[in-house]
Amino acid sequence: MRETQGFKIYRGVVLTVLGLFVLVPLYVMITSSLKPLKDVQGAFSWWPSNLTLAPFVDMWKTVPLARYFVNSTIVSVSATVFSVAIAILAAFAVSRFRFRGRTAFTTTVLSTQMFPGVLFLLPLFLIFVNINNSFGLQLVGTRLGLIITYLTFSLPFSIWMLAGYFDSIPRELDEAALVDGCGPMGALWRVVLPAARPGVIAVAIYSFMTAWGEVLFASVMTTEANRTLSVGLRQYSTQTNIYWNQIMAAALVVSIPVVIGFLLAQRHFVAGVTAGAVK
Repeated sequence: MRETQGFKIYRGVVLTVLGLFVLVPLYVMITSSLKPLKDVQGAFSWWPSNLTLAPFVDMWKTVPLARYFVNSTIVSVSATVFSVAIAILAAFAVSRFRFRGRTAFTTTVLSTQMFPGVLFLLPLFLIFVNINNSFGLQLVGTRLGLIITYLTFSLPFSIWMLAGYFDSIPRELDEAALVDGCGPMGALWRVVLPAARPGVIAVAIYSFMTAWGEVLFASVMTTEANRTLSVGLRQYSTQTNIYWNQIMAAALVVSIPVVIGFLLAQRHFVAGVTAGAVK
C-alpha cells in the first residue's frame, strides 16, 4: 500500500508532537539537575546560567540514597528471579498439559489484571500481619514482604504472556526431546526455554520495571531501614525546603539501570511481547 503525501505529513506531525512530549520534560529534568537550588527555585530558564555538578554529589548526602539503591536492587532482582522461575513452570504446565481446572486457572490469572493494585493493599497487609501473629514471620517492614508483594503483581501477567509464547513453539520439539530420552523438565530446559528466550527476557524486564518503580506498596510495607528508591526520593522534600535540583539528579540516576537494561534487551522485549500477545 503506497503512502500518500498527506499521510506522511500527518505521521511526521504526530511523531514530532509525541517526541516533544517525551523530550521536553527530560530536558527540563537534566537542566534542572545542573542548576544551583536558587536558580531552580527562581524564574524558569531553558538554559542554566550557572552549570554545576554539585546536586549529583549532594544528593548522596542529603538522604541515604545509596542504601535506598541497595534495597531497590535487592528487592527488584529477587522479585524478578522468583517471578521468572515460577512463571516458566506455571506457563509450561498450562501450555503443554491438559488438566482439570486449567481454563479456570488461566481465566483467574488473567482476570487479576482487571483490578487496580490499591485494592490489594489492605488485604495483603492484613495477611502479612496474621502470618506474623500465627507463625512469627515478620513480613511487614521487610524486604521479603515487599518481594512477595511484587510477585502478586508480576506473576499473573508473566504466566499469561509466557504461556502464549510457549504455545507458539511447535510441540514437535518437545516430542523430539522426549524421544531422545529427556523427561518433561528436560524438554523444558533444553529445548523450550532456548526457543522462548525473547519471551523470558520480556517477562524479566516487565517484572524488574514493576518492582523498581512501585511507590504505593513500598510506602506501606517498608521502614526507614529497608526503604526503596521510589519512596526515598520523597525525602528530598522537607518541612523547610525542597531540593528540586537534587531530586532531578537522583531521578536521572535512578532511571539509569532501567534504561540501560531496556536498551540492551529491547529487541528481545519487543519480540517477546509481540509473540505472547497474539496468543
